[in-house]
Amino acid sequence: MKNKRFDKKPERVKLQTDDSFANELIFGRNPVIEALKADKLIDVIFVNAEAGGSISLICKLAKERDILVKQVNEQKLNNMSNGASHQGVIAMGACAEYVSVEDIIEIAKSKNEDPFVIICDEIEDPHNLGAIIRTAEAAGAHGIIIPKRRSASLNNTVFKTSAGAASWLPVARVSNLPAAVDMLKENGLWIYGTDGAGENYSNVKLDGPIGLVIGSEGFGMGRLMKEKCDFLLSLPMNGKITSLNASVAAGIFMYEIVRQRNAVV
Repeated sequence: MKNKRFDKKPERVKLQTDDSFANELIFGRNPVIEALKADKLIDVIFVNAEAGGSISLICKLAKERDILVKQVNEQKLNNMSNGASHQGVIAMGACAEYVSVEDIIEIAKSKNEDPFVIICDEIEDPHNLGAIIRTAEAAGAHGIIIPKRRSASLNNTVFKTSAGAASWLPVARVSNLPAAVDMLKENGLWIYGTDGAGENYSNVKLDGPIGLVIGSEGFGMGRLMKEKCDFLLSLPMNGKITSLNASVAAGIFMYEIVRQRNAVV
């Protein structure tokens, strides 16, 4: 299929967002329950499971909305609340609503474009995730996939670092990243991983439906994610430093994809 991404500027889909609520902390059981019932954008809920009572209801409501719940101890909650009464639970607001992997694929299909998806494998620094989101939105990616665990999320730092791009670019947060990659493959995407042992990125054809995996800041891609990749790409490193910041490397790879897609239009 001929790629039509650059025939005209793609129409953006505005995501539900409430920056004033991002990173806001909600303390106490009833306030958190009401926030959940009111469909507030909640990024994560911290609970002390030993507190009992309505904590189980909060966990149930969070599961129904696919909101991450983290089990923490009382001391952690005390530190977060800075003396305020938390009753064993604190919710943190999000800057944008998460979507599903299927949503991202459908966005590409609705535009008659080859899917272009960024997969972040345990990017834990919110500044890096925000910078990746900003570049991905500018490069015309259809969405980003992040794991629920061991990853930065859509908090206020990510929103600000992305220069607001987190309001425009769909982000899916999944429990099983390798399974999400399998879903992309089933929908015709080729998966390109970024790894120092890969082929020089400038020698690889990067058109058609693409999923680009960006590894974590300290360790790169995990073993299983590397095995899921169809191709491995590397950047030439001619100095004494053998790696780049994850968001910088991501930007180089993304814009090589942009360059090649421009060339085939």
